[in-house]
Amino acid sequence: MSDWLVSLEGTEAGQQAALMLALTAALLHAVFGALQKGRHDPWVSRAAIDGWLVVLSFPLLFLVPWPEPHMWPIFAGVMVIHFTYKLLQAMAYTRGAYTVVYPVVRGTGPLFTVIGAWLIFGESFTGVQWLGLGVLLAGIFGLAVYNFIFLEAARETLGPALAYALATGFFVALYTTYDAYGIRATADPFTFLAWFFFLSALDFPALLFLTPMRHRVSGFPLRPLVLRGLAGALVAYGSFGAVMMATRLDKVGEAAVLRETSTVFAAVIGWLILRETVGPRRIALMVLIAAGAVIVEVGG
Repeated sequence: MSDWLVSLEGTEAGQQAALMLALTAALLHAVFGALQKGRHDPWVSRAAIDGWLVVLSFPLLFLVPWPEPHMWPIFAGVMVIHFTYKLLQAMAYTRGAYTVVYPVVRGTGPLFTVIGAWLIFGESFTGVQWLGLGVLLAGIFGLAVYNFIFLEAARETLGPALAYALATGFFVALYTTYDAYGIRATADPFTFLAWFFFLSALDFPALLFLTPMRHRVSGFPLRPLVLRGLAGALVAYGSFGAVMMATRLDKVGEAAVLRETSTVFAAVIGWLILRETVGPRRIALMVLIAAGAVIVEVGG
């Protein structure tokens, strides 16, 4: 299967596959964010998800080719970048409502990623694609501003939450670009994915259970937490795995932009599951986000 996927790189079939992978990643990433933000403490939820990722990924290490020597420094960078990203995201989710924090995180990510893809991979956007990116960002940040003005929950901590969300967005761009570099640096993409999921998931379980932060775990019903962690781990495979594979098959910037339609899915999840209000203005802004993503794809 690895040989078949690699053969799609740079082809029209590869572009179509990357499109479907990026949109799948968008939906699953919104689900993943809701699982971390939901009823449980975001720190504890993330530790449960990562714990399952370690358990599920360990057997996969023996089913893929061994990483080339030059991959180990790359994996070290993966661990540092993703740990920082998860720290910032947990701090943002702890302080702000999901429908406010998530759009800011996802809105800053694609802009920085497009710039990074231009600097590192030499990718460029057409004028139409820049227009689409502008439309998408206008919808995302408009959604965040609207929520900031009208949302009543957790208003006293919204300022710090937005600051952490902006920093998280920068690290979203950093890990998107860096992971794209990593998955392109090895002959077999599944080698990178297996080791990525294992190594990048070691941090939060250790942080929660081997430090004074373990007091956060006390009092949580174990069964729902374990089930949430398992669900989150399975979703993470689809979300992060799909977008990284998309960046190998096609342009990094386009995949990053298409993934940010996750903001639309996140708003729907926030309304249906987390019981956060959605009105006609927010629906219009979500349509703007989707329209921007369509323009980027068509303009390419």
